[in-house]
Amino acid sequence: MRRPKGIKTKKSVAKRFKLTATGKLLRNRAGKRHLLATKSPKRRRSLGTAKLVDKTDMYRIMQCMPFTR
Repeated sequence: MRRPKGIKTKKSVAKRFKLTATGKLLRNRAGKRHLLATKSPKRRRSLGTAKLVDKTDMYRIMQCMPFTR
């Protein structure tokens, strides 16, 4: 049986971004994978928190996640 044609969610994008209840996008910060000994504890803590995606990038990311609106 053939699958129906249509739009699909980009799974790589869906795993990287999270939509908030108000419609904003959250992203993880870069730089928390390795070389952590050289970074200060304050910097390491801040890298663990999520950050809002810039409004100039919102359109491109939302195009990859059509079913999240």
